Amino acid sequence: MPRPNPDIHRRHRPCQRAAVATAAVAGLLTLAACTTSLDSAGEVATSTGSSDQDDVLTEGGELLIWAWEPTLKQVVADFEAEYPNVDVELANVGTGNDHYVALQNAISAGSGVPDIAQVEYHALPQFTITDSLADLTPYGASDLGRTFSPGTWDAVTGGTDAVHALPMDSGPMALFYNQRVFEDAGVAVPTTWAEFADAAQAIQDHDPGTYITADNGISTFTTSMIWQAGGHPFTVDGTTVTVDLADEGTLRFATMWQQLIDQGLVADVSDWSDEWFQGLSDGSIAALVTGAWMPANLATGAATASGDWRVARMPQWTDGANQTAELGGSSLAVTQVSQNAELAYAFVKYANIGDGVATRLNAGAFPATMRDLTDPAFLAQEPEYFGGQQINRVLADSATHVLPGFQYLPFQVHANSIYPDTVGQAYTGTTTLTDGLTAWQDDIVSYGQAQGFTVNK
Repeated sequence: MPRPNPDIHRRHRPCQRAAVATAAVAGLLTLAACTTSLDSAGEVATSTGSSDQDDVLTEGGELLIWAWEPTLKQVVADFEAEYPNVDVELANVGTGNDHYVALQNAISAGSGVPDIAQVEYHALPQFTITDSLADLTPYGASDLGRTFSPGTWDAVTGGTDAVHALPMDSGPMALFYNQRVFEDAGVAVPTTWAEFADAAQAIQDHDPGTYITADNGISTFTTSMIWQAGGHPFTVDGTTVTVDLADEGTLRFATMWQQLIDQGLVADVSDWSDEWFQGLSDGSIAALVTGAWMPANLATGAATASGDWRVARMPQWTDGANQTAELGGSSLAVTQVSQNAELAYAFVKYANIGDGVATRLNAGAFPATMRDLTDPAFLAQEPEYFGGQQINRVLADSATHVLPGFQYLPFQVHANSIYPDTVGQAYTGTTTLTDGLTAWQDDIVSYGQAQGFTVNK
């Protein structure tokens, strides 16, 4: 998909105290002063909150959306067809960190800021700490808590009374496994992490070229595994941050995973690489512990393995438990400086709880809406790729068992970017996961303090 020039947009808005951002999180606390000084934008959000949204949609206007999620293209087309007075420009300015750098820079410069931005759950705190996103409660968003799965709602509210975005999709974790490989090796599907470690050894004993999974150091996977293990490595209270990458849950994961690394039971293969998809196709990578958005990626990236794959509950730390975490997933947020905030919110509602949800689900997205997670028709789907298994029953169950209260750093995007140089070194054999986590913690603390946060450890 082509990347449009982010400097070419319909509207340019001055910022009273512009700061030039040279990285995705540069000058966070200075930027907070800039964005909160935009009183006129704040008044728009408050004063229009009680107006009738049908009238707003009828009147129309222009919206600029920055997002990379591919199913939104059809959602935008359908929205414009239903509301012909609304003109929506959907721009892909990059994915992940590239997207956040562009967004932070636009906010800092006060120019070219989109009305709506896709923001992954782990990145939301970076923009909420600076008041860069509109609080959606004036539009009635606070009444939507039961509309969404607990984990995603917790992510967009952050334990506060504010609603910073609406969940677009979710990534409750599960075990995706190649049934053919497990059966050939005579290995039962693991229900605990101890059984997972045993299965990893048994699969490789059967075929030394086969690994139970692949991992060469992915920050989002590590934090989600720590989450499911009951860890709380990051605690945030305003601008006060506590980092503890040696708490009980963190060490529980690190100890178990280090065992797999030391015994050579995890394939050193990068996610999303050609080698990774080849391993998923031929069975040399026999399982993945990942988010519920994975089915469509398997079906397209490992098409020759159709019929072999199945889905099971995420392995547990305690036999008989049912606790999960989120891995991935995104929200749609309205920016604080949007001059069409209520119109923007109307689109976000359409995309995330309205007709746009069905459009996205039909294209393979996984819902964050409880209505769809409990829909008998959704639960009863039997995709051929997964041998006719009703996989949505497993995935929907995971969505309702996400452990509450996990927090991300207000500079998590930066923290993730330095992960390969610290924890990631454990996968090269130059350090251990626990020592790497200590190094990561030290770098996080130093960075946070340099940005003006009070950081404890």
